[in-house]
Amino acid sequence: MSTIIALDTHDVRFPTSRELDGSDAMNPDPDYSAAYVVLRTDASDDLAGYGLVFTIGRGNDVQTAAVAALAEHVVGLRVEDVIADLGAFARLLTNDSQLRWLGPEKGVMHMAIGAVINAAWDLAARAAKKPLWRFIAELTPEQLVDTIDFRYLTDALTRDEALAILREAQPQRAQRIATLIEQGYPAYTTSPGWLGYSDEKLVRLAKEAVADGFRTIKLKVGANVQDDIRRCRLAREAIGPDIAMAVDANQRWDVGPAIDWMRQLAEFHIAWIEEPTSPDDVLGHAAIRQGITPVPVSTGEHTQNRVVFKQLLQAGAVDLIQIDAARVGGVNENLAILLLAAKFNIRVFPHAGGVGLCELVQHLAMADFVAITGKMEDRAIEFVDHLHQHFLDPVRIQHGRYLAPQAVGFSAEMHPASIAEFSYPDGRFWVEDLAAAKA
Repeated sequence: MSTIIALDTHDVRFPTSRELDGSDAMNPDPDYSAAYVVLRTDASDDLAGYGLVFTIGRGNDVQTAAVAALAEHVVGLRVEDVIADLGAFARLLTNDSQLRWLGPEKGVMHMAIGAVINAAWDLAARAAKKPLWRFIAELTPEQLVDTIDFRYLTDALTRDEALAILREAQPQRAQRIATLIEQGYPAYTTSPGWLGYSDEKLVRLAKEAVADGFRTIKLKVGANVQDDIRRCRLAREAIGPDIAMAVDANQRWDVGPAIDWMRQLAEFHIAWIEEPTSPDDVLGHAAIRQGITPVPVSTGEHTQNRVVFKQLLQAGAVDLIQIDAARVGGVNENLAILLLAAKFNIRVFPHAGGVGLCELVQHLAMADFVAITGKMEDRAIEFVDHLHQHFLDPVRIQHGRYLAPQAVGFSAEMHPASIAEFSYPDGRFWVEDLAAAKA
């Protein structure tokens, strides 16, 4: 028997704003950051679970404090009990009535809960000596649905419907695992398209992406329509007619301007427009979708929980969705969202623009392929080529595809040296940066 003895947190920040990596119309100067969590145990093999919340700099201390507030619920639990009922563990955290008041099930507190839940799944996969995608994929349909909270979903997806989806997929699981290991999972890249990049850098990186095997690239748009027209034209000329090109406004527009703007970009054969308006505006997305047909509409990276995803799908507001490994209530809630998407026959293109997000979300997409939909050729996981060197099990991309992780766990563990150097404000990088600024 072993026990969780500590919930450690770290405020880790990287200076990505210096090169404008990650820049877009709404977030011009992000410093990719993580509220990083470690569930430490007294197991003889030093078993631990790792998770994180992605932020973009200021406020990461607030997010880290929210994670730390959950320690009283976690420390002292038996590891075996947590692993045996990950659904109960998630409910333990989400149903604290006083903390729930800070949401409910949205915002800083919900993301903190998601990070701790993800760390528990990492713990479970490590104990089983499997990568998380395979740990999820090899659970029985009954075990999977037991992890999901169907509250507020039953008008769109019932437990029995979810079981039916999972049971239908079960006979093909072994073959799909073999296919995934052999072929990997399709990726698309946003790395050429950050808004702060020069035209020359955009063109160079777009050509490199095609040479590396990517079949879709994504550009950030929304600050100036003439700039967007120019950049889309340059990108289209660089990649040719056979490579898909998506655009992402990062919530910049109201409904009317979104429709007008996208009509001006339609000539470039846009694969989808992502986050055209507020992530909470379900009816706004529906109006935009109707107004710019046939350009597909997508959102999801800032969608707060399974309930808003349900509404987007019920309203016919989107053609595809993004899930985010660190935005909602952990693996459990993302499984609910994936099952909703399967029920409504909506494609999923996971969001991964942030530190650690590629590492995390690949597991969810691969589990979806094996255990839920059996589909991956009409979808892709986002890839951005930043900060992977800070993780013990970084993503592997080959010919524009994610290779299935083989190391145990959720791929969330960071190198101790990276934590020591980039912890804020006392890490070596930030201490030296402050000293240089004062000099």
